[in-house]
Amino acid sequence: MVDVAIVAFAQLPSVRCNPVADEAELVQPVTKAAMDAVGLTQSDIGFTCSGSCDYLVGRPFSFVAAVDGLQACPPIRESHVEMDGAWALYEAFVRLLHGDLDTALVFSFGKCSVGPVPDILNVQNDPYCVQSLGLDSISAAALQARALLDAGKATERDFAEIAVRCRRDAKDNPNAHLKGDFDVDAILAEPYISSPLRKSLCSPLSDAAAAIVLATGDKARALVDRPAWIRGIDHRVEPHSLGARDLTVSPSTLIAAERAGVGRDKVDVAELYAPFAPQEIILREALGLPGEAAVNPSGGALAANSVMTAGLIRLGEAAQRVLDGRADRAVGHATSGACLQQNLVAVMEGE
Repeated sequence: MVDVAIVAFAQLPSVRCNPVADEAELVQPVTKAAMDAVGLTQSDIGFTCSGSCDYLVGRPFSFVAAVDGLQACPPIRESHVEMDGAWALYEAFVRLLHGDLDTALVFSFGKCSVGPVPDILNVQNDPYCVQSLGLDSISAAALQARALLDAGKATERDFAEIAVRCRRDAKDNPNAHLKGDFDVDAILAEPYISSPLRKSLCSPLSDAAAAIVLATGDKARALVDRPAWIRGIDHRVEPHSLGARDLTVSPSTLIAAERAGVGRDKVDVAELYAPFAPQEIILREALGLPGEAAVNPSGGALAANSVMTAGLIRLGEAAQRVLDGRADRAVGHATSGACLQQNLVAVMEGE
């Protein structure tokens, strides 16, 4: 069995709008920073994989333009997933298991400033019965939040407390988009965007990019003192139709967590991709996280949410705490689709 580790992570600061950078100009600095951190260049990388979404940019094959940010000539081994970069990391992880390569570069980028993201995300809904209704991502998440309330699993104050904690913790994160001291009662006094969701319970929309370098076995040990070994990684998907599943639970997260081995040992830190505050409650339960585990110390998606990048950042933030010795065992989570439809879980450990 080939051991694979995250050895470097870099991200651009998440901002509301980066008007001067196109795809390649987002990718170039962040991929260079990740490779520079371990003394590699593009010619040292065995495989490159990216994640993004053409719907955000509004033109086909935008990921091809992003490759201009790399040293792509002579030709490189390169692939792309039309999903969050966390799934690009999964592909790169599987590629390295073949054993013929010892390094991989993963990157993703998202420019939420170029369009109405909640409306754009309607394209992930059922094209026959739902898309024509215009079910934007906030309204879909509101249905999930309402289901939690009706089931007695949470209160609106619980939602507000999560938002306050995440933005407070983000004050220590120089890359966070939205951070500071928020007040629970002030949030509860906000008008509803889509009941029971208020503005402060929703993630900001950010422009950003991120990159991760993976390495295997002795190569990883040669590059860094303490690799973040990926001891388990899995992703699962649930029915497309919201009416076909119980929105108060996340069986795909639960199964992915079991297969990744989350419950085999103590979890020091978990970075969960919960773009809406109520979703953290569902994810905590599905992952079986103990009360002492630090959840989203970076602020999570409620502090910065670059669509198609935020999931990769969750894995990178979790891995970084292992790399620098702040955690021995960390969990990274990413989601895709409406109301936590598809979920990826990775467990990383120090040696």
